Amino acid sequence: MTSGRSSPKDPKARIEALREESRGGGGPERVEAQHAKGKLTARERLELLLDPASFEEIDAFVRHRCHDFGMEKQRSPGDGVVTGHGRIHGRRVFAFSQDFTILGGSLSETNARKITKIMDLALKIGCPIIGLNDSGGARIQEGVASLGGYAEIFLRNTLASGVVPQISAVLGPCAGGAVYSPAITDFIFMVERTSYMYVTGPNVVKTVTGEEVDHETLGGAAAHNQKSGVAHFLASDDAACLEKIRRLLAYLPDNNLADPPRAPSSDPADRSVPELDAIVPPDPGKSYDMKEVVHRVVDGGEFFEVHEHFAMNILVGFARLDGRTIGIVANQPAVLAGTLDIDSSLKAARFIRFCDCFNIPIITFEDVPGFLPGIDQEHRGIIRNGAKLLYAYCEATVPKITFITRKAYGGAYDVMSSKHIRGDLNYAWPTAEIAVMGPKGAVEIIFKKKIASAGDPAAEEEKLVEEYREKFANPLVAAERGYIDDVILPRETRSRLAAALALLSNKRESNPPKKHGNIPL
Repeated sequence: MTSGRSSPKDPKARIEALREESRGGGGPERVEAQHAKGKLTARERLELLLDPASFEEIDAFVRHRCHDFGMEKQRSPGDGVVTGHGRIHGRRVFAFSQDFTILGGSLSETNARKITKIMDLALKIGCPIIGLNDSGGARIQEGVASLGGYAEIFLRNTLASGVVPQISAVLGPCAGGAVYSPAITDFIFMVERTSYMYVTGPNVVKTVTGEEVDHETLGGAAAHNQKSGVAHFLASDDAACLEKIRRLLAYLPDNNLADPPRAPSSDPADRSVPELDAIVPPDPGKSYDMKEVVHRVVDGGEFFEVHEHFAMNILVGFARLDGRTIGIVANQPAVLAGTLDIDSSLKAARFIRFCDCFNIPIITFEDVPGFLPGIDQEHRGIIRNGAKLLYAYCEATVPKITFITRKAYGGAYDVMSSKHIRGDLNYAWPTAEIAVMGPKGAVEIIFKKKIASAGDPAAEEEKLVEEYREKFANPLVAAERGYIDDVILPRETRSRLAAALALLSNKRESNPPKKHGNIPL
């Protein structure tokens, strides 16, 4: 690395020489080492992320000001991060890309100022912020100045939250304090085998707890996509990751004052979906795949799933209906019977709040037998965490449309965007069962003595279950009270949803004036 002082005396030539030095990163050997790890360079990533020839760099000539520990001899222009703005699908975005080939992409005071500068601009203009993370962490040689740089970034992440979409891609190491910037952003992408996140690394873990673990097991892409839920998307390599980010942004508005982009659709809004009429099994004890319902209802069958590998008993993600962006929340009866537990409640609550921030209608497909019982769930706080999902639905003011496909039992019925918590339009299929609990459980409580004293307890219980199901476990009781707006044939789901979205396109609703609510964190 050089200081650039040996550049030609001619100003134009010197500027071009500095630009060339900045574009070269840490030099050919370090670029080759980056490629050998299966990773792209900072600039290669931006080229794939952004529309061709749209990137405009900011602060290409910035250098650090540290003169301790021999750092005065390592002052590359750009200082280990590439910052600027460009376009994705023709729309403006701001981005930073950490350059691991320069001082390990470590964060310095000036490096942090480059990042916060584009974050401030994005907030003023109202454009998404994308961070491509690949860094060894805080630059140790600068001490507290580098730590202060992280805090400056965290502050802006927080101020930008709910104002502009923030997306993080972890494309290499992201450890210690560095993890908290991605954690505050809206979505985190990780890459198999090359990216990892953790607060403390394997060596510290071994020293403190005695546990031996490698980087991948502790904080790799699979761990955070499947177990912790920290990451939302898993990609096979850098290129696939960047393409997924482009896909995600196609669904999102530029900021909280804008509407999501509407795309032309060749899929008729009033298309009937007859195959849905037979998708729910006659036996309420049998499962089916709610993804099949979603794929058949949305435009072109395209569902961009979020948190696909985490808490799979609930589905969340983006799709389009008549070209409009929608956010989908759906119980998944094929996993844990679709029950709500701690992880699924957190997963859905965060997604709902994102949709509400950015004017994306929330569509709920409901088939939920209740909250998952058990000592572990109770002791880990299913009450508090389940309340987060309830809070998110209650707080949301965007259009909320619910389809009950089968079970809607107990408190879970209330939570899943019921009419009682400001659901705008609530529909049920004929197979819907809306009750305090399932017929069998209810009968065993209500008629315990009657069943026990019967000559044939099993036959008596079966008769009472059928009577209970006929009286309560169907959508008509709820419809009689106006809790369900209509009972529709499953094949009508797409056309009714399209009509509902059009009806609610100018919805106006607000919450009482306040600084902010106190969600049960």
